[in-house]
Amino acid sequence: MTNTTYREQVDAKRILQIREICRDLPQACTDFLQHIAITTGTFTRLAYAIDLRTFFSFLHAERINYSSKSPRLYNDKDISDLTVSDLTAYEEYLTYYFKNESDQVNSGQTKAIVNHERAIKRKLCSIRSFYDFMFKSQRIQTNITLLKPLPKIHEKPILRLNTDEIRKMLSEAESGSNMSAGQKRFQMKTSKRDVAMLSLFLGTGIRVSECVGINISDINLEENAFLVTRKGGNQVILYFPPEVATAIAEYLEEREKITPLPGHEDALFLSLQKRRITQRAVEQLVKKYAAIAAPLKPKISPHKLRSTYATNLYQETGDIYLVADVLGHTSVDTTRKHYADMTDARRRSAAQYVHLEMPEASVRSNPDEEPEK
Repeated sequence: MTNTTYREQVDAKRILQIREICRDLPQACTDFLQHIAITTGTFTRLAYAIDLRTFFSFLHAERINYSSKSPRLYNDKDISDLTVSDLTAYEEYLTYYFKNESDQVNSGQTKAIVNHERAIKRKLCSIRSFYDFMFKSQRIQTNITLLKPLPKIHEKPILRLNTDEIRKMLSEAESGSNMSAGQKRFQMKTSKRDVAMLSLFLGTGIRVSECVGINISDINLEENAFLVTRKGGNQVILYFPPEVATAIAEYLEEREKITPLPGHEDALFLSLQKRRITQRAVEQLVKKYAAIAAPLKPKISPHKLRSTYATNLYQETGDIYLVADVLGHTSVDTTRKHYADMTDARRRSAAQYVHLEMPEASVRSNPDEEPEK
């Protein structure tokens, strides 16, 4: 697969994962995933496949009506026999359950999974979509999932870094002054890469998947621009500020001295193993520096750096459409939903700019005092 792009390699890997999961699921699940293949990306289909596996594993293990045969053998009638009671039990099950690990390192071990309301809602929506397909295909008579209300989502404040925390994070990536001896040994080898990567997140708001997919050939330092592949495969040109250009240029000087493994020659960001860095490694990298720069914000992730950029851009421009465009949101409503608190703050600030000259007779020194008669 050395002649394929990074995006094609990722898609191929996900397709194989989907097929592997489907081997243990009802035939209807395969039919559903094939039906949506043209209109959805591989990431979305893989998420559906994982959610369907969790659902049918639950039915087989926890619901007596589904325990007599393996999920692979469930037919359309078995699927249509689902009840609201089954869905209610599944919703409760999702709050805490155990999952068998399948990776090479942890194979055979179990991991406790805890889902909160947002994750539970997404998993229930996956089941709704599957049953909607079955109903519209006239394979079942009713869509029972519509009778089960989805959990209400309680919006939380968006976690982001302030200016001082941004400065501390970049400084720590450059110097490693507050790291342990073990951490600093690695940091000394990756400081320029880490500064360039963090600067790119904070200066452009790209997603972690977009970051790891960047190639050297995608960078144009003369224009302070780079080509990014968005979710769904669309490509756009984004621009970065001079500070980011400087950080990338310094890293590229170091990158030229590295001989990457075959198939990773054009990858911009490399791991210490000289291969394209993974999303998990980037997430751990961000968490490591954030723990020092913002110790009271333990859940800082690459997506939170994206939120930090979006916040700063909106505060500087007040242009929600620009923020949506740069972030790659297909709808400005998505952007407005996430940054509604900033919109409200701007509306509140309007009261500071317009003042009225009130007639003196209408102003009383003591509002509780009765007027003279």
